[in-house]
Amino acid sequence: MGMGGGGGKGGAMSEINVTPMIDVLLVLLIIFMVIVPVTPHGLNTLIPQPPKNKTEDTSNDRTIVVQVLSNGKGAPSYKINEDDFAKAALEPKLAEIFAARQEKVMFVKGDADLDFGKVAEVIDMGHQADVDNIGLITPRIAAGQ
Repeated sequence: MGMGGGGGKGGAMSEINVTPMIDVLLVLLIIFMVIVPVTPHGLNTLIPQPPKNKTEDTSNDRTIVVQVLSNGKGAPSYKINEDDFAKAALEPKLAEIFAARQEKVMFVKGDADLDFGKVAEVIDMGHQADVDNIGLITPRIAAGQ
């Protein structure tokens, strides 16, 4: 008299067949691995590199830096290489500067307490002036770290 686990022929089985569930799980795993990208895509930006020599002149006339400064009055003030400009005159000046240049690279530096929307407007003005590459100068980059 042996002990039977199935209860006889054609009877109900007390064990769950997990093989089809494992097959479905592996298929779903492969599908999700294919769908999810391996590397996340971010914003491509340029950052100015600090000079290799400390004696190297940092006042390069080819570098265009547009500063968006918070003045506490609500509307920010704008500078192109330390020259003050009104917001309306910014885009025509950028178009004038980059019309004769082969290398169309511009850097934007915004104050830390300023809304990023104001900086994004300057980036958009740069695109309207046909600037190819626009980099952001962060406080950490400005400090030389």
